[in-house]
Amino acid sequence: MSMIFFACVVRVRDGLPLSASTDFHFNQDFLECRKRLKALSSILAQYPSRGTAKGRDLSIHFLSSGDIACMAICSSNYSTIMAFCFLEELQWEFTASYDTTSISLASRPYAFLEFDNIIQKVKGHFNSARGSRTEANWEKIEEELKFQPPVQLKLEDTELMNGMANGGHAGVHVEVVPTYRMQRVTPLGILSLVLNIMCGALNLIRGVHLAEYSFQEDHEGIGNVIAFILPFLACVFQCYLYLFYSSARKVKTFVLFFSVCFCNIYLYGLRNLWQIAFHIGVASLSSYQILTRQLLEKQPDCGV
Repeated sequence: MSMIFFACVVRVRDGLPLSASTDFHFNQDFLECRKRLKALSSILAQYPSRGTAKGRDLSIHFLSSGDIACMAICSSNYSTIMAFCFLEELQWEFTASYDTTSISLASRPYAFLEFDNIIQKVKGHFNSARGSRTEANWEKIEEELKFQPPVQLKLEDTELMNGMANGGHAGVHVEVVPTYRMQRVTPLGILSLVLNIMCGALNLIRGVHLAEYSFQEDHEGIGNVIAFILPFLACVFQCYLYLFYSSARKVKTFVLFFSVCFCNIYLYGLRNLWQIAFHIGVASLSSYQILTRQLLEKQPDCGV
């Protein structure tokens, strides 16, 4: 059955539980998942704001912001987007009810136990129908998850149990599928994007005009049409490679650069040397910017 089984609010810095739903399920899978959630809550500060630990029947989702994190145990077939809509609404309700000072000063578990009533209410809305702000949030959450997918965690049963038996020290084995974040876009990078877009537009316009003429009168000019269209596509992919991470970036960058060079040399006669030099120069600048823009990947430091 697709539903939310359990939800809680914890303090990010130390995993202190602040409030939780009071319904209990006594099957073994759920109890094991609760233990995993407790272990995970103590190391949330090491991970990005959104994450999911997928299991065969049950999954854990978490959403952290500032001092608090909302966590939920759902059936594995429950929509990830819906789960994060639920967590966001829960987070909104909690931050509207309690200030950061009272959260920071909390010294005992479940200091805000009365918030359980709101957790139950919101959970009931999402399990029975749609949450009060779900329709408004669905597209926003879907777009955010596409742009920055939640980190995927895998908690190994044996390692987790060993860690809990040893007091929770370095016993949790976490396999992280990294979310890739790039360094900030530089002014020179912005310039390369603008020039790349301009070169791409010039190639597309020339290619389209030449295609109209070639298909009507000069079928031998199709090679020139291809030589204009390929650099246009290369410019588009260079912009993509600069803005987003992709595997084998270096290989792709060199392939695109040499494609631009070859096509422009082929077009000698339709373009003069200055025009060819300009297009190759822009491709060189873009390639340099792609290769020098590095990843900013958050590395886990489990056990520290």
